[in-house]
Amino acid sequence: MSQFDYFVVFAEMRTGSNFLEANLNAFPGLSCLGEAFNPHFPGYPNKTDCLGVTLDQRDADPHSLIAAFKSTEELSGFRYFHDHDPRVLDAVLLDPRCAKVILTRNPVDSYVSWKIAQSTGQWKLTDVRRRKDATADFDAAEFEDHMATLQAFQIRLLNTLQTSGQTAFYVAYEDLQDVTVMNGLARWLGQNGQLDKLDDKLKRQNPAPLSEKVGNFEQMEQALARMDRFNLTRTPNFEPRRGANVPAYQAAAKTPLLYMPVRGEIDREISDWLAALDGVDRSDLPGKFTQKHLRQWKRRNTGHRSFAVIRHPVARAHSVFCRRIVQTGKGSFGEIRQTLRQKYKLPIPGRNSDGSDYSRDQHRQAFAMFLDFLKANLAGQTAIRIDQTWATQSAVIEGMAGFALPDVILREDEIATELPALARRLGHPDPGAPRVASEDTPYPLSAIYDEEIEQKAADVYSRDYLMFGFGKWG
Repeated sequence: MSQFDYFVVFAEMRTGSNFLEANLNAFPGLSCLGEAFNPHFPGYPNKTDCLGVTLDQRDADPHSLIAAFKSTEELSGFRYFHDHDPRVLDAVLLDPRCAKVILTRNPVDSYVSWKIAQSTGQWKLTDVRRRKDATADFDAAEFEDHMATLQAFQIRLLNTLQTSGQTAFYVAYEDLQDVTVMNGLARWLGQNGQLDKLDDKLKRQNPAPLSEKVGNFEQMEQALARMDRFNLTRTPNFEPRRGANVPAYQAAAKTPLLYMPVRGEIDREISDWLAALDGVDRSDLPGKFTQKHLRQWKRRNTGHRSFAVIRHPVARAHSVFCRRIVQTGKGSFGEIRQTLRQKYKLPIPGRNSDGSDYSRDQHRQAFAMFLDFLKANLAGQTAIRIDQTWATQSAVIEGMAGFALPDVILREDEIATELPALARRLGHPDPGAPRVASEDTPYPLSAIYDEEIEQKAADVYSRDYLMFGFGKWG
């Protein structure tokens, strides 16, 4: 028997509650029915009732709608904001048979998003091509009232749960892109089903930094100077949180040295160097670790060292583009390639083309368009997965931290000297240097690189430029 009769998602406008609801409804045993206690409509603006209870009936007896939620076959619930019908709040909060999910978001982000939505009239986005642009004007007094209201409501939720001996399932806005969190929430609600992917219909509407979304950003900074917890100058990151990709790690055959790939299209060169270190073939290198097996390897290899290699974002993106998208052989992303040709109109050769009529100018145009796609993709605005080969390198390394960080993070232009030095510290007298990454085909980056390409890459990978100190390529 389930421990819950129904559930409530405590949220606010512009916190991602529509996206959370869409993913909850993807589970066969769950049903989230909108803003059931919104003062102006029962569930959704175009509905006349919720679970058969009309707006007039609900207003006359709000607890009748609670009873309707309890009587559904599946586990049903609703979204509740601070300004919804207050008459049911205590009954819901004090009921241990009601599961509480609390969704939160940085209040500055939600406030700015709310202001933009007010300006554009666009409250949901399902196609990034129909996105409406606008900037918000920050009103310090309005935000202070907004902030005080949210804090008071959150404190009320917390204190009531504490004094009644209950707990809630907390979800941050950033967690909404993590399918494992959604699956964990469903398990907590008593559901056994699991999602393989998240809903791809709703897109993030305003993925740019706050400095680009607020018309009077400097005034906002001054107004919020005493509230530095909002971290206004951060580069927004909408990528799903990553775990450590332990099966991709590769150890040397004898030397206690571990390579932790960031997937920068230089893995083969590093693997060849590791193999040559101990005189074995690349296929003989220990790999495909589980976390258990890697811990065992670490215990057996006292004094072990680990390393990761990062590349300049432009070079990395171009290599991924050439090897995974332009080329059609082993390792290429055929379905994504087809989608990029058909939907995003990249002028790359067709599947059956030999590429002989693919010019350098077409390649430059296609790569520039690929960078535009990556910007939307990393902002969560496309239905295509964020593949690790083009995910931000900072996000990949943050994911490594869930298991263990590398001892050394090297730039590509350092490995010729730093990797041999690392091997010498582990006992090799003359380890040799890894070979340089092979030049991209059909055209090298140097043939198409210019200021526009650099700027596009800097927009896509601003977080990597900031975190790792990259300047212009070359």
